[in-house]
Amino acid sequence: MGEEVGARTFSREDRARYREKVRRCLDVFAEMLRESRFDVERPMTGLEIELNLVDDDSRPTMRNADVLAAVADPSFQTELGQFNVEINVAPRRLVGTGTAEFESHVRASLNAAEEKARTVDAHMVMIGILPTLEPGHLTAGALSANPRYALLNEQIFAARGEDLRIAISGVERLATTADTITPEAACTSTQFHLQVSPADFAGYWNAAQAIAGVQVALGANSPLFFGRELWRETRVPLFQQATDTRSEEIKAQGVRPRVWFGERWITSVFDLFEENVRYFPALLPVCDPEDPAETLAAGGVPRLAELRLHNGTIYRWNRPVYDVWKGRPHLRVENRVLPAGPTVVDTIANGAFYFGLVRALAESDRPLWSQMSFSAAEENFTSGARHGIDAQVYWPGLGYLPATELVLRRLLPLAHQGLDRWGVAPAERDRLLGIIEQRCLTGRNGASWQVTTLHRLESADHLDRPEALREVVRQYVELMHSNLPVHEWPVTD
Repeated sequence: MGEEVGARTFSREDRARYREKVRRCLDVFAEMLRESRFDVERPMTGLEIELNLVDDDSRPTMRNADVLAAVADPSFQTELGQFNVEINVAPRRLVGTGTAEFESHVRASLNAAEEKARTVDAHMVMIGILPTLEPGHLTAGALSANPRYALLNEQIFAARGEDLRIAISGVERLATTADTITPEAACTSTQFHLQVSPADFAGYWNAAQAIAGVQVALGANSPLFFGRELWRETRVPLFQQATDTRSEEIKAQGVRPRVWFGERWITSVFDLFEENVRYFPALLPVCDPEDPAETLAAGGVPRLAELRLHNGTIYRWNRPVYDVWKGRPHLRVENRVLPAGPTVVDTIANGAFYFGLVRALAESDRPLWSQMSFSAAEENFTSGARHGIDAQVYWPGLGYLPATELVLRRLLPLAHQGLDRWGVAPAERDRLLGIIEQRCLTGRNGASWQVTTLHRLESADHLDRPEALREVVRQYVELMHSNLPVHEWPVTD
């Protein structure tokens, strides 16, 4: 959800003071890296899932405050739109049956929350973009009450000086405008967190970037927006455009977007934080009273509040995270590539594939990023988002090939090795990677199921598009609760 910020306005002095403070935080962060003041023992993994709320007619319902009050579980939190909530899952180690524990905990939490949400006429849906969203759902009135979101909205539009233009060309075309950032709320994701030592961070981040295209190809689950069939993972271009602070002229000058894949492989975690400070002006210039240099000199652990807040307003697909837990600082790679859903078991399988693969690649004797240009990784990401499970991607030594073939031939064995190094139980490893294998063999993921089902409802059942979209969501929710992997979901071409 990001750092909490209260309602306020910002002066020129606020911005100057914040710039100075965030640079001081960066200097202190560099000193902490030099002195190795980070928790590197027993690395943990974490998980966040953003959810949509719908009514009995499969339409979005603006009830997150009511739902959160009914659920009364601190692991569930508000999100940008009133039809969104998020679950933050307690961190765990992967060793042994850690993945199974993630799965059982998430299923139990979601089932309990769904039961309570029904008491306020709402239902939870794990999906990348809710197919029944319409322009009337994404207005300023749909923003959640948290002051942070109103401030973000105000600051993004102050930077732009004009309305957002959203233009996505996929199977069908969409062109629309928005006068708020609420279209961002349509993009609901799964975020995997991996605690990494400073020495290993660059390798893990580079590995995560290198496989992002394959991840999104296999996990695509957002093919429908505003009644149009667009990219298989429409969440990617929509998120990029819905948070863009640049006018058309600023884009033409080559100014970097805040939703950013990046532009180079890194050698240190410092590279990412330094780029964030150097390239991006503050959106929320709120200063904390702590002097980080004094705290560090006194033997304490600085919060680096300004650096963390600034970092939270730059939306890298693999984001570096500095955090403090129980008085000890640590670093994480936050993988933000994947959409939510379709099921809990699909989510955990995606996580197993990611955690295993990045470890194998990060610990490789010959790093993949020494054989592959960064632009090739970005091209793979765009191809995976546009074409989903049918995407063609580039891989060193293999050239261009179907993403599914790459996974079956090369990446699943590497993920197998990586999970072994994490100490994951063999039965868990085989169960979860078997789901990824079958998804590749059947060519079915959440996006392909949604589109095939939509086409069948329109052609065979003669439903119009709005009615067909509601039926897609109704069937999706029923199958989501079954926890059957999506490659086993029934569909008739």
